[in-house]
Amino acid sequence: MNDDAVYLRHILECIRRIEEDVTGGRQQFFFLPHDPGSESTQHLSAGLQARHPEVEWRRIAAFRNVLVHDYLGVDLERVWEILERDVPEFKGTVLKMLQEL
Repeated sequence: MNDDAVYLRHILECIRRIEEDVTGGRQQFFFLPHDPGSESTQHLSAGLQARHPEVEWRRIAAFRNVLVHDYLGVDLERVWEILERDVPEFKGTVLKMLQEL
């Protein structure tokens, strides 16, 4: 198994935890303690990232960095929007990448 597969599986595990956190809905999400997530996307090979330009790799990394380094300044409304809109699509893309490997 190559490193990309390891990181992609870790990303899926992080997404699974996010999905668990949002099962109680928006209100419950706002009161949960939050783990800022993993750096796994930053460790994927340049080749894999290049084959998937539809993923905004730099924005994902930047968003994670904001969550880690500016936790008190994080807009949870914006995070919720991202969780609803972007995470399901990203999950599908990660599953597709794993199949390609």
